Amino acid sequence: MVVPKFIELEGGDRMPIIGFGTWQAPADILVKSVETALEAGYRHFDSARAYENEAALGKALNKWIGGDVNKRKELFVVTKLPPGGNRPDLVEQYFENSRQDLGLDYIDLYLLHTPFGFQHVPGDLHPKNPDGSMMVDHTTDLIAVWKAVLKLKESGRVRHVGVSNVNEEQLIRLAAVEKPACLQVEVHVLCQQKSLIAAANRLGIPVVAYSPLGSRALTNMLAAKTGRDYPHLLELPLVLELAKKYSRTPAQILLRFLLQHGVGAIPKSTDPTRIKQNISLWDFELNDKEMQDLHNLDRGEEGRICDFGFFIGVQTHPEFPFKKN
Repeated sequence: MVVPKFIELEGGDRMPIIGFGTWQAPADILVKSVETALEAGYRHFDSARAYENEAALGKALNKWIGGDVNKRKELFVVTKLPPGGNRPDLVEQYFENSRQDLGLDYIDLYLLHTPFGFQHVPGDLHPKNPDGSMMVDHTTDLIAVWKAVLKLKESGRVRHVGVSNVNEEQLIRLAAVEKPACLQVEVHVLCQQKSLIAAANRLGIPVVAYSPLGSRALTNMLAAKTGRDYPHLLELPLVLELAKKYSRTPAQILLRFLLQHGVGAIPKSTDPTRIKQNISLWDFELNDKEMQDLHNLDRGEEGRICDFGFFIGVQTHPEFPFKKN
């Protein structure tokens, strides 16, 4: 099957279906990695205020842009409103902080990072109580925050707005106000989010997967805290078998599966070789049986990695998206 290299957005804008993730990348390493990514052909870059490295991303991007308006148009830059900014009166402030750190006249896509909120503590994006739990803001009005995010488009400083980490009910509720331009959620072979993606498809909302390779850095951190055993996606027997058959890396098999499933992806790596491999996905194809075999690996909610359990106390928030029945 022919997989498009872009996701078409309203107004004729195109978001590259493969982007470059920047979470957990230290500033000095990120600058070099982004330079490598640009050389490899990446034009979609994903960031967030909560990652605390927007300035480093902006430094690398602006060096490449070199003041050329047309080169800026080649890029698709994404960042996100942090949980501490989930109040209508704070959206403008947090957005401007991100835009200025990135050093860009406009942002291509601005996402509501989470449906739950933290208390606004200037200078602290992850405020904690003395006992180590998060300072959760239980008064979050999700619809009011979404309306404030939508208003950003009127200024011309952001071209599209979307959402991240919401569940199906929340997505439908937000879309009733105005359809998000994009939904970014955890999707990979063990957590395929079939019902949520089906809902997004019905609404005409494109989906982009974060942690498409299983985010080993995150699983290692969580395993140390929780003792839970997280499978290594790159070592799944079926994935290794297909990688050998097609002379590809396991990461390329996992990413190609998502593309053929109609989902974009933002793999993250700081290794130059892997950065190049992760965007080289266009000259092989998984057949129908292989796609079905990979679909059968889905573990549903049990396969989720980023359940925000590392934010102690956030499960008490009324908009926490992963409530257990």
